[in-house]
Amino acid sequence: MTDDSTRLAVLIDADNTSAKLIKEMFDELAAYGTITVKRAYGDWTNPHLNGWREVLLGNAISPQQQFAYTVGKNATDSALIIDAMDLLYSGNVDGFALVSSDSDFTPLATRLREAGKRVIGVGQRKTPKAFVEACERFLFVEVLAGEPAGDGDHDETELARSEPTRPIESVLTRALQKVDTDDDDWAPLSALGNHLRRTDPSFDSRNYGFGKLSELVRAQAYVETKTVSGTNGNGQLWVRRKPRRPAVQPTAKPAEKKTAKRAGTKTAKTATDASGPTRKP
Repeated sequence: MTDDSTRLAVLIDADNTSAKLIKEMFDELAAYGTITVKRAYGDWTNPHLNGWREVLLGNAISPQQQFAYTVGKNATDSALIIDAMDLLYSGNVDGFALVSSDSDFTPLATRLREAGKRVIGVGQRKTPKAFVEACERFLFVEVLAGEPAGDGDHDETELARSEPTRPIESVLTRALQKVDTDDDDWAPLSALGNHLRRTDPSFDSRNYGFGKLSELVRAQAYVETKTVSGTNGNGQLWVRRKPRRPAVQPTAKPAEKKTAKRAGTKTAKTATDASGPTRKP
């Protein structure tokens, strides 16, 4: 996943982002390229942003001051969007990390991807589905904190499609039906992982309590794995859903004897009737 040649600009909506996990976020984003731009946007005169001072200094983040000109208007969002477009046209970055849980950045993410740029979103699980889907990848800050997935108390209409409470069996089964497989339905784990991330930007095995996709797959009773040696001598993990056992057909019951007995009785009666009434001597 790591590509040192990819230049990333990290733009943080400080008004809607906690400063507690910024270091963990940068560690995670390092897997996607080299971070060349670090900016955080907010009204730094507002007391609720006081906790950012040490974080800004400790991570070499450039603070971008944006006063709230009027009540009800988010000037911070506008400043971040303008800077993102300036960076896009400068040609100095290859991708963007948009750090916010605000759906207002959905059009920005869409526009950047249309221009051929990578877009990685970072936000809370309450992030609206539209913003999550607009990104190539989306990282939940709860995962970075190591928090277990929970139902929460958010409005279901605003939750991301990839809410970790989705049954993993349906997720994996659907993916295994879509990826290319061999004649015996085996698929490389790498192909499965690529498909999961393409169809769900926020898919992460850590959402389900596993550090790696291989660990997640091996823990599923309905899935089986095998290791295939490659040309370079390294083993490659393959996976498939366990074949379903054919249903056992119920054994047909033999005909009941009493049916035959009744038939015999009826035949005898018919013969008696045919011979006529019995005459008395």
